[in-house]
Amino acid sequence: MANTYLSRTMGSATSRFTFTLSMWVKRSALGEAVFWNSYNSNNQRFQLYFDTNDKLAVLNSDGGVDNVNLITSRVFRDTNAWYHLYVAVKSSESTAADRVKIYVNGVRETAFATGTYQSTSNDMALGTSSYTLNIGRYGGNTAFFSGLMSHSYYVDGSIIAVTEFGSTDSTTGEWKINTSPTISNYGNQGHLILKDGNLATDQSANSNNFSIGVGSGGGLSKTEDCPSNVFATFNPLSTLSTLNYAYGNTQITGVNSNVWKTVFSTLGMNYGTTGKYYYEIKVQTLNSQAGIGVWGEPLPQTVTSNFFPNHHPFGFVYKEDGSVSDDSQTFYTGSSFTSGDIIQCALDIDNSKIYFGKNGVWQNSGDPTSGSTGTGAVPLEDNGGNAYFFFGTCYGTDVEQANFGNGYFANNPVSSAGTNASGNGIFEYDVPTGYTALSTKGLNL
Repeated sequence: MANTYLSRTMGSATSRFTFTLSMWVKRSALGEAVFWNSYNSNNQRFQLYFDTNDKLAVLNSDGGVDNVNLITSRVFRDTNAWYHLYVAVKSSESTAADRVKIYVNGVRETAFATGTYQSTSNDMALGTSSYTLNIGRYGGNTAFFSGLMSHSYYVDGSIIAVTEFGSTDSTTGEWKINTSPTISNYGNQGHLILKDGNLATDQSANSNNFSIGVGSGGGLSKTEDCPSNVFATFNPLSTLSTLNYAYGNTQITGVNSNVWKTVFSTLGMNYGTTGKYYYEIKVQTLNSQAGIGVWGEPLPQTVTSNFFPNHHPFGFVYKEDGSVSDDSQTFYTGSSFTSGDIIQCALDIDNSKIYFGKNGVWQNSGDPTSGSTGTGAVPLEDNGGNAYFFFGTCYGTDVEQANFGNGYFANNPVSSAGTNASGNGIFEYDVPTGYTALSTKGLNL
């Protein structure tokens, strides 16, 4: 969301003693980030948030006294996956630890670095009339959440079981979203937002709609990346030099002139298995040089001026001058590219081939559907059965925007979606038949 937030002025709640919160989130950046914040002042507020140490916390402050202050012992630093956050508040419970229950991915948090619970039947600041309810920031205009959110529920006056919002897959053990929980009454101030592309419009019967606030570098957009299908993004943990990330880690911007920067996708594809994968990168700003391609493990620690670390034969790149090469040879020279161009890459693991395109035209007269013939392809090499990752490399203050199937470059939707036979992801250009997005569903097709 990146300095984007939702807000509305609260009316009188059905209950400030009893309520349920449920939301799915995918982090893009670590550090302090607020999800729910009912705010009147720094001394009068309720919030669910990650603290500066990436621990999950629930806070209720009344007159400057933190009568609820729960901070988990464990940290949450996975920027590649969705978290389901669930909080049930029932102040009348006789056992203090049952008055605020926190679950992550269906599992109750029981170990807390800080554990302060409210007194029996103590009011909470969430649901207080005239307070501002913020989704995605602290009311003091700080601690913005950077990432993705989905299926935000606030049930005012009732406890809805966590198992209504998700269930454990019997095969994988994964906590999976339930998109249609049974909720008969949302209460006066309850809501359901951020579901199925309906961003700020309440989908409960209450019409408790939100306003969208957008700060610098932000935007609120629908994305195909969701709790039931996680798409690849750029992986900040893999970067070889300092970069600025935005839009759910789908945009990179260099911060140093005269420095090479390379970053890899969060998801990879093992050599020797099966699958055909496709992605696009828009070169938003090209100052001098850039490259887009496929890189095999082991991932490098440094990058030289020719895009590759020394003696690493498993990287394949399409460069701004049109050349397509690995560490030792140039396979062919196609069309050069510059700012505004969209580069395509199709990886055929089945037949060990890579294809590159520009603005809808496959280079070297390539045909990604030619199978073992590999018309216009670059041969993919066996790197010991290890994984290959998509990557982007830029120089200086270049800007690159990836579309791994989300349907957007940064916060701009593709201008006219191409056909996609797999039905997985939305791209600018036609996806070659048999290819799919690099996503959890794509890897399991």
